[in-house]
Amino acid sequence: MRARDLAVEYETVSVDSDALEAARLMAEHRLPALLVLDEQGRPKAILPASQMIKALVPAYVIEDPTLAAVVDEKHADRLCHALVGRRVGECLSSKAAPPPIAEPDDTALEVAALMAQVRSPLVAVAEKGKGGTHLLGVITASHLLHELLGVAGTAGPE
Repeated sequence: MRARDLAVEYETVSVDSDALEAARLMAEHRLPALLVLDEQGRPKAILPASQMIKALVPAYVIEDPTLAAVVDEKHADRLCHALVGRRVGECLSSKAAPPPIAEPDDTALEVAALMAQVRSPLVAVAEKGKGGTHLLGVITASHLLHELLGVAGTAGPE
C-alpha cells in the first residue's frame, strides 16, 4: 500500500479563510483537524480541533481554569463569537510546525512512522514538481489504522 493509494480528498482551508467557517466545517464533518494551505495552495500547517477550541476560550480562563466555573451559561454560549472576524492563520499556534508531508510512493509504514513521529492526526500526500507542490490528498490516522488492521486481518466486521 502506497501513500497515493491511501490518500483521500479532505477538507482544506487557507490561512485567510474565515475562522468561524473553519470551525463549522470541523464540527459538521467531525474532523480531528484541518489541513491549512498557504497562498499558493501548498500545505502550510495542521489546525487541530483542540487548537480551534483553544481560540474560543478566553485567555484568563486558560491561565486560571478555576475561573471557568464562574462563567455563566449565557456567556459560555457566546464563546464562538471569539472567532468572528478572525482568519484561520490567527488561530494557528505560533509554534505550529509545517505539516507532515508524505511522498506518493511512501509505504503505509513510512506514513505511520511520520505520523507517529510528529503526533499528527493527518498527513498530507503531495507531489513535488517543477510547478511546485501538488496536493494529492490526506491520510488520517483513523483511515490508516483501518487499512493497517484490515491488512492484518483484524479490522472486524464491515
